[in-house]
Amino acid sequence: MRIAMISEHASPLAILGGEDAGGQNTHVAELSAALAAAGHDVRVYTRRDALDLPVTVRAPDGYDVVHVPAGPAEPVAKDALLPHMREFSRWLVERWRGGDWTPEVIHAHFWMSGLAALTAGRQTGVPVVQTYHALGTVKRRYQGVQDTSPARRISYERELGRSVDRVVAQCRDEVGELVRMGVPRSRMTVVPSGVNLASFAPLGPVADREPGRARILTVGRLVERKGFQTVVRAMALVPDAECVVVGGPPEGLLETDPYARRLRALAESCGVADRVHLVGAVPREEMGRWYRSADLLVAAPWYEPFGLTPLEAMACGVPVVGTAVGGIRDTVVDGTTGDLVPARDPQALATAIQRLLDDRIRRFRYATAARERARSRYSWAVAAERLAEVYGEVAAVRRPTRVVA
Repeated sequence: MRIAMISEHASPLAILGGEDAGGQNTHVAELSAALAAAGHDVRVYTRRDALDLPVTVRAPDGYDVVHVPAGPAEPVAKDALLPHMREFSRWLVERWRGGDWTPEVIHAHFWMSGLAALTAGRQTGVPVVQTYHALGTVKRRYQGVQDTSPARRISYERELGRSVDRVVAQCRDEVGELVRMGVPRSRMTVVPSGVNLASFAPLGPVADREPGRARILTVGRLVERKGFQTVVRAMALVPDAECVVVGGPPEGLLETDPYARRLRALAESCGVADRVHLVGAVPREEMGRWYRSADLLVAAPWYEPFGLTPLEAMACGVPVVGTAVGGIRDTVVDGTTGDLVPARDPQALATAIQRLLDDRIRRFRYATAARERARSRYSWAVAAERLAEVYGEVAAVRRPTRVVA
């Protein structure tokens, strides 16, 4: 099947850890690879953000990445991309009408991708599947006046949910949010993200660590909602353990990152600066080493649309202490594969961490169950198979081409 992935700001070729490079990049890369491995012809369309980028790059995992000229050929903040989506969709239509490759289905990732995909789909008669990855209602609820999303984001997301051929939600929490927005439940299918079981496994190289000291790992983009400040505050109540923070810019540029400086200042004021280590961005292929080096993973976001890092840790046989938000409530089974605590509660987080560190048998039991849950329920092969069924359903009745004035 010919599948067009639209990921306007999140290229599968990007280095992870930057402000706008995280779970969506990984999701699109891994899903595209799994679909290609299953025999599908996959092309990922993402915005060109540098002049020297070729139009098409063949990814090592068997899919193409196409750089769409929409807006300036330079980095642009995600929330400033909306004015360029019309140009993005126009380029897609011209490419698909005038070339030798037209998709049988379009899968849009994020709401702005959805706008471009829906416009292109209506003009070419190709059905559209939408995955949001994050919802404006949730972001507005937790960030308030600090939310920099375009003013009409929520209304656009609502209309997308009512207009596309299928909405693919990633967790139960997202389904409930969409229903409250007015998107019919009948238009939704839940297909969670997956985990690369070849890259993330219990056996393999291990990152260096200090002997005799427990290691707590926390991973993600260095943004406030990921809850790293809560983790640092909790460390003051967890003696004799180190916390390694993976994410953000490369290590050499951490000193220029405002949030990294805030975290280090907080660690200093909490008296844990010698036990909190920021290592910056780590290439995806090296992340397994870091997970395997940890006694447990802490994922403490205020809100989380899905959250890949708990799954990656679980696949490596690492128990998780996470906040009971979003997709983490689906992936982590409280008391079985890890422990769930309230968000923004350093005391509760510290208590859960210390309890696990003090109970080696519990950690082993959690680790075993976590690995089995990740392998049986969350492989990318399973996700790709389920999505291929969705694609087949929506493509079975191709809509007639309609010219939009």
